[in-house]
Amino acid sequence: MNVHIGPLKPHHAGQVLTIQRAAYLAEARRYGAWDLPPLVETLDEIREHLGDGTPAFGAFDGARLVGSVRSRVDGERMEVARLAVAPDVQGGGVGRRLLEAVSTRVPRDVRVVWLFTGAESDGNLSFYESAGFVRVGEHLDAVGIRCVTLEQKVI
Repeated sequence: MNVHIGPLKPHHAGQVLTIQRAAYLAEARRYGAWDLPPLVETLDEIREHLGDGTPAFGAFDGARLVGSVRSRVDGERMEVARLAVAPDVQGGGVGRRLLEAVSTRVPRDVRVVWLFTGAESDGNLSFYESAGFVRVGEHLDAVGIRCVTLEQKVI
């Protein structure tokens, strides 16, 4: 597999939706929550997000999108959102490359990159911590799942 990382644009929304839904099914099973936001987000919402100018990247194997990540910027903070990798290529470094891409291409005023994942998602927590993110708190998300917030300072 020869994967390259590139920017995502609104015309990629359909592929992003497919990858996102496939990738987040394991989390839905883990928590028994089929209404996770990444699973109910609409094509139009994704298209709009990809057009808002915030950093968003895809991992492409030829023409096939095999992973995606988006962000949301609020002043000096940027959230890493919707990191998703196709189930058949998970474990091959695609997620790490996407996380590096979005974490190192932040807008000028951003000082902290943050994200959250389920508190019972041990693999995700290990992955983010190995990438330099530090646990800073816990909260319940919109569907009642206990989540861990992690942060990384921008240098």
